[in-house]
Amino acid sequence: MTVSEPRGNFELVFEEPAFDFADAFAGIGGFHAALSSLGGRCIWASEIDETAARVYARNWGMMPTGDIRPQTEGKKVSVPGHDIFAGGFPCQPFSKSGFQRGMSETRGTLFWNILRVLEDRRPAVVVLENVRNLAGPRQRETWETIVRSLRDLGYRVSSEPSVFSPHLLPPEAGGAPQVRERVFITGTHVGRKVARQAADLPPLLTPTPLPGWNPLDWRIDDYLDDDETISSLHRYELSNDEVAMIEIWNEFIGVVDRGRPLPGFPIWADALTYPAVIPANTPAWKANFLRKNADLFRRNERAITRWFDKHEGLQHLAPSRRKLEWQAQDTERNLWNCVLHFRPSGIRAKRPTYLPALVAITQTSIIGPRRRRITPREAARLQGLPEWFDFNGQREAESYKQLGNGVNVGVVQHVLRSHAERDANDLPEHIVSALLKPPVELSNPTMRD
Repeated sequence: MTVSEPRGNFELVFEEPAFDFADAFAGIGGFHAALSSLGGRCIWASEIDETAARVYARNWGMMPTGDIRPQTEGKKVSVPGHDIFAGGFPCQPFSKSGFQRGMSETRGTLFWNILRVLEDRRPAVVVLENVRNLAGPRQRETWETIVRSLRDLGYRVSSEPSVFSPHLLPPEAGGAPQVRERVFITGTHVGRKVARQAADLPPLLTPTPLPGWNPLDWRIDDYLDDDETISSLHRYELSNDEVAMIEIWNEFIGVVDRGRPLPGFPIWADALTYPAVIPANTPAWKANFLRKNADLFRRNERAITRWFDKHEGLQHLAPSRRKLEWQAQDTERNLWNCVLHFRPSGIRAKRPTYLPALVAITQTSIIGPRRRRITPREAARLQGLPEWFDFNGQREAESYKQLGNGVNVGVVQHVLRSHAERDANDLPEHIVSALLKPPVELSNPTMRD
């Protein structure tokens, strides 16, 4: 039987809810968008940030319950039963790691609250997301504690993290032109004995493009709105000072190392001197860059000196604007043809294929040919949120922040599809069937005042 169910700003149409899901640390609803499009029904959501919770409620028709801790630290967990538990959880260090085992190791962390829900409700599937560093060597003990704790509750999980990014997916598979490497942990409830035998289970995904897909085929321009359709376009346009600063560096890349590729190492205007000035106790990595800058100056001394003299040694620019990273490889030597990022480490120029990860407003990507930053609407599109998704006029800084903290919808769909393919024999048939179907479009917005 076909069901049409109003949900906040949209109406979801499916053959009855295929499964129920819980949405922890929900943000503005990236997991909600992904799981709803697969036929799921959200029965509980938790988000402590009130601003994000209001955006979630406006778009998904349910107000998150708030802080997960009071809902999970009593004698009884107040989270309803569900089939899939999803959460982009904060990851604090586990201070007792290596001394105890099981859930006691994680007490005092928000991961412990996740375990309490899993222990009490035993959903068939758990899917968790975290930053790339969780898979790094400095977090090895934390990672091992997470894996062991999930296995102790009967969830079969891989010993190795799955890392993936939306730019590795073609558009027809839900990809987007954004580098956003995140760690995903997926588990199927199979019982403790079987779960503990999964030590050799390979990672669900590796950070490689799908077969036949080349991420350099992305064209960021395809994901941007026409400038004439953007209200208050001036809010996203570069200031006169920013344009002038880019022009200064554009002149630089036009006169140095002619006949050879531009250097890929960071160019530091303050280090363009010869011989290299390397103070005592300089870290090896920095000393290496200082030598490379000095060698660049030696090869181009006359041109760089004229450039310096013309622009008064760049002393009128802030320190972070006196640095340039050319990562556009064989792109024409013109910063206005690149995607630009103003970073504390300098101006970074990349090919106009895919964007760096969405972050806070101070580092919002700049589209060189448009001479402007991307808009919140465009950023939401890069995260895979539907076109009708709405921030209800909140401060744009909040919208950029929320999007930068969110999960990519297409990647979550791909992760769950891959998990269902791998664990089909151990999952309920109705869940496998739903996760392997093409996502439905979330449509028919019914905007509220």
